[in-house]
Amino acid sequence: MTDIELDALAQRVGRTLAAHGWRLATAESCTGGWVAEAVTAISGSSAWFDRGFVTYSNEAKMDMLGVSARTLGEHGAVSEATVVEMAAGALSRSLADVAVAVSGVAGPSGGTAAKPVGMVCLAWAARDGVSRVLTAHFDGEREAVRRQAVIHALEGVIAVTAEA
Repeated sequence: MTDIELDALAQRVGRTLAAHGWRLATAESCTGGWVAEAVTAISGSSAWFDRGFVTYSNEAKMDMLGVSARTLGEHGAVSEATVVEMAAGALSRSLADVAVAVSGVAGPSGGTAAKPVGMVCLAWAARDGVSRVLTAHFDGEREAVRRQAVIHALEGVIAVTAEA
């Protein structure tokens, strides 16, 4: 997906959220704020974007989002359990109606047999109870993995909002 297409996707996110009167919060690890950057690049996004949390370290996940040390210890930072808690924490610590959380192994280092480079966990949560979680495996170098994670994050926001 090109930058122009990513911008168009972020615009669709904005239109979808605005149509519901909802605001978005992001909780990001491996994407380092790229989801928030994509949506705030859209003029008028202050009407539907509340805030973003960049929680790269485990300590930040615990301090800023309330992810439990037990979850991190048992499942690791790159896990569905962790991103579910990240999304819930972003909702509870914001004025948003929907939140997206992303954590993964972007590479080129850091991968293991159980959690290879390209593995990314994503979760979405809405105040009305709609939620989703998935683990994806993306190909390519670090930037390609991160870009694909951003795209999936934004597409999931549209899907969760449409389900409400």
